[in-house]
Amino acid sequence: MRFLIVRLGALGDIVHAVPVAVALRRAYPDAVIDWVVSARHREILDLVPALSNRIVVNDRRASAGGLSWPSAIGRLRAARYDVALDLQGLIKSAVVARLSGARRVIGFSGNYARESLASRFYTEAYDPGGAGVRGASDTRHVVRINLGMLERLGLQVEQPEFDLEVPRSASIVQAMERVGGRFALLNTGAAWPNKRWPAARLGALARELQVRHALPSIVLWGPGERGLAEEVVAAAPGAAVLAPETTIADIAALAQSAAVMVSGDTGPAHIAAAVGAPLVGIYGPTRPERNGPLGADDECVSRAAVCQCHHLRQCRLERMCLLDIEVTEVMAAVDRRLASAERQRG
Repeated sequence: MRFLIVRLGALGDIVHAVPVAVALRRAYPDAVIDWVVSARHREILDLVPALSNRIVVNDRRASAGGLSWPSAIGRLRAARYDVALDLQGLIKSAVVARLSGARRVIGFSGNYARESLASRFYTEAYDPGGAGVRGASDTRHVVRINLGMLERLGLQVEQPEFDLEVPRSASIVQAMERVGGRFALLNTGAAWPNKRWPAARLGALARELQVRHALPSIVLWGPGERGLAEEVVAAAPGAAVLAPETTIADIAALAQSAAVMVSGDTGPAHIAAAVGAPLVGIYGPTRPERNGPLGADDECVSRAAVCQCHHLRQCRLERMCLLDIEVTEVMAAVDRRLASAERQRG
């Protein structure tokens, strides 16, 4: 069997699709399982041993490396796939899946796909049911919805697996040694401004972590986010340090070793969930039931129930709902998550 997964981006969405590749590998140990991905997001797939090949496409001029679309489509067609799975639900991704020439092209039904016209390019549509991708009443996790598409292949997957292989770079080992080995991981950045809890409050949280748990914090940052991370460190003198510049593998390695990670709904948080890090999530314009951590003991502090800007990148009110989340509420969630992790260690 030869399978193609189409999920071009973004980082967190790719992480949420990884269990599909792992489930296919479990069911078909000798299969070819390929994934077509944007050059901007290929790094995370380097950690997924279930894959046979990564077809990397330079779909934006700013991206480094990758094939042109004509070259990528030529390579896909030459592979002669039996099944293509479009886990993105855009017209663009649906067209890629169809142009691959796969005998079966499976994607989400029109009422669920992010762009309903995408369903016209599939030979088979999978309908997860519920209220659709933006439905406020849909509380199923997107990982489980993605895995549901495998029902079209006769596969039932009870427990999602990510099975990432995470190397440790010298800079990450040094960063962990700098804080004495045991640490909290704080992530202040997010692509959507209304997903970012204020840096000053994360700084206050870092101070509390040091006082109450003797736990120093490492503050993550990504492209364009160093200034935010520096604000956190400045607000917590002696309690927080700036992470070095990180790769996706570095983020996974830090999360894997953290006593707890605190983050909004963004790619690094989903990477942390995939490697089993103890998590406390801060949610507003997205729902933790759908996008939150999968661990039974993980904690979420959420204002999704009152947010009026669901799935909008910018808050349309004068005051975003995350500003109603105080340090004491997040610290209480961190206390609970640390306690449950301690019980697990037994």
